[in-house]
Amino acid sequence: MWGLCGLIALSILVTYSRVPHGELYHVSGDGLSGGLSRLLVFVNWPGALIAIAVLGVVLDRVRRPLVGLIALVLCAVIAVPGVIEQADLAAKWINVVPAIGVAIVLALTALAARDGIGGWGDSRGDWLRIAVFVVLALVAVPWFFAEQGVYVGDIPGLRSIFLSKRIIHGEAAVHLGEHHGFVGFQVLVAALLLSRELPRMRASVRRTVLALYLSGLIAYGLGNIANDVWGEQVVKRGWTAWKLPSVVRPDANWLWLVVLAVTAVIFLTALKPRRDRRQTIA
Repeated sequence: MWGLCGLIALSILVTYSRVPHGELYHVSGDGLSGGLSRLLVFVNWPGALIAIAVLGVVLDRVRRPLVGLIALVLCAVIAVPGVIEQADLAAKWINVVPAIGVAIVLALTALAARDGIGGWGDSRGDWLRIAVFVVLALVAVPWFFAEQGVYVGDIPGLRSIFLSKRIIHGEAAVHLGEHHGFVGFQVLVAALLLSRELPRMRASVRRTVLALYLSGLIAYGLGNIANDVWGEQVVKRGWTAWKLPSVVRPDANWLWLVVLAVTAVIFLTALKPRRDRRQTIA
């Protein structure tokens, strides 16, 4: 999980350091300082969201409840209004606080790994995880290239499939850099991977809460993916003027109701901890 986040972080640092801020989204700095600024925001969002999920798994192996609570509180600071603002993605001093929480979770992960990882989790349901990943990875193609500072419209064979470089209202249909749709894809993939650990965890309230949280991450990811791809690939083509509401932050709109409903369905049908029949027989 940390390796995947590291690769994305490196892409963000390089892209935001070399691409002029006018081609990016709601940032103001250029050069290395601009790259580091956006990297810090990435560590907050979605980094802190993913770190909280990792923390739930790690605390099952490392008994450091007080340290874990501190990390959780620090990561949760991203929920405070003004810490992450989609209209201004330049780093602020307050962004250091969730970053410290993420660093603590990373340290706890290293501590847990001293005795070995202990396998790759439970493989049941992998066929569904892979199917969801493949479908959404195809949807995320324009965002993946944008993350590297490349318009997908510059790639032969893809320019006729995805809208990207067309100038609409003075800017490219798919701006370069990080997209909230790609953030949604990241947290969804993280939740799918970490959900493999649930059956191996000890029965506890923490495991149940983690299952509910992972369900919420999947639903939150789907909501952000839907919002972004609809706006960029449907509305900007002129096929309709109807837009999906944002789910980046909690809000009173119908799509958030869908996110909450999907969270409940995923939890109750797939991730809710159940007693393993094999353990019962044994």
